Amino acid sequence: MREGRQAQRAGSTEEACEAYEEGLGLWRGPVLEDLRDGPIVNGFVCWAEQSRLECVEWYVDAGLELGRHRELVSYLYAQLEELPLHEAFYRQLMLALYRSGCRADALSVYQSARIVLSDELAQEPSAALRGLHHAVLVDAPELELATV
Repeated sequence: MREGRQAQRAGSTEEACEAYEEGLGLWRGPVLEDLRDGPIVNGFVCWAEQSRLECVEWYVDAGLELGRHRELVSYLYAQLEELPLHEAFYRQLMLALYRSGCRADALSVYQSARIVLSDELAQEPSAALRGLHHAVLVDAPELELATV
């Protein structure tokens, strides 16, 4: 993760994406699953799981920046299966689908997010997710992949 962030800050998105992917490849499932019975271990587990989640988000953001939106669609669906309350994955999936020419699917993902968040948390999607929904509805030019 550290190498990925350094590469990202240096403007090397390709290198960052590779570093994130390599870091995620080291993940081997639930952290200390059989030893979770104290505050120190539980704290470490929470930190490790949040770090992994952060790495997944950065990996996807880097991939989207590189134009790998089609490759990321199934990956993001899998992430949402695992963590259906994580709004960032809905946002990233909507953008990946939109850039893949699947506008209707992107809008459907927003509706799914609304239903899940409403049913599970009695909340509406965040302003960022609502903003992306609106941008997809109006085909906002800022959703297109930036070209250099």
